[in-house]
Amino acid sequence: MEASSLPAALELAAGGGAGLSPEKRAALGSSLLLLQRDYRFERVWFWGCIQGVRGAYYIAEGLGPDRAAHRSRLYSLNCVEWSLLPPATEEMVRQAEQLKGRFQGDPSFEYEYTEINAEDAERLFEDGKEPVIKEEARLVATIEQIDRAVGIIPRGAFVKTPLGSVHENRNFEGLSLTEAKKLSSYFHFTEPVNLKNKTLLEKADLDPSTDFLDSLEHDIPQGKGS
Repeated sequence: MEASSLPAALELAAGGGAGLSPEKRAALGSSLLLLQRDYRFERVWFWGCIQGVRGAYYIAEGLGPDRAAHRSRLYSLNCVEWSLLPPATEEMVRQAEQLKGRFQGDPSFEYEYTEINAEDAERLFEDGKEPVIKEEARLVATIEQIDRAVGIIPRGAFVKTPLGSVHENRNFEGLSLTEAKKLSSYFHFTEPVNLKNKTLLEKADLDPSTDFLDSLEHDIPQGKGS
C-alpha cells in the first residue's frame, strides 16, 4: 500500500477482519509521509505487519526512481519511530529457515545455537562468531522470503526502459477478464531466475519492455498439498 493512499486502503482491508486500530492507522498515515521526506524516498509503501508474542513489527519499504532496484526496508514497533533494516543475505535466509515458532516482538532477542542447524553453528564457531541469531536478522530474512514467494505484479503494470530502469506504466488500466485468469499474466516482482535460462527462440515472443520478470506460469506449489 502506498503511503499517500494508506488510510483508504486500510479501511478496505479492515473489512476482512485483519485491520489496524484507528490509532495505528492515524500514526502510520502521518509517520510514513515524514519517513519519505526524511529519507528522501520517491515513494513509500506500507509492506505489512508481522505479529510477535510481545509486540508487532510494522514494515515499510522506501523506493527510488527505479522500482526494480533495491528497496530500503524499515520497521517500527509503534508506527511512529522507524529503524532501517540491513539488506538480506543468503546466510541470513538459510539460518532463519532453521528457526521455528513465533516472533518475540523484540529485535534484540537472540535465538540460541541449539536452534540453529549444526553445520551452521560449527562454521560460526570456526569464524569466531557467537552461534546466535538475533530476531532482527530473522525479520530481515522472513521479509525477503515472503517477497520472493508472493511479491507479484500483473503484466503491464511496470515497464522497463531501454536504459534498464523500471517504472510504473501510467497507461495500465488493469488486466482484461480473459488475461486475469492466466498465470502467465502475473510476474514475480523479484530478480528473474527462469527468464535467464530461456532460449533465444523462447525469448523471441516476449516483449522486453513488459516481459522482463519470471512469470507464475511454471510455478510448482510447495508443501504437502502440491
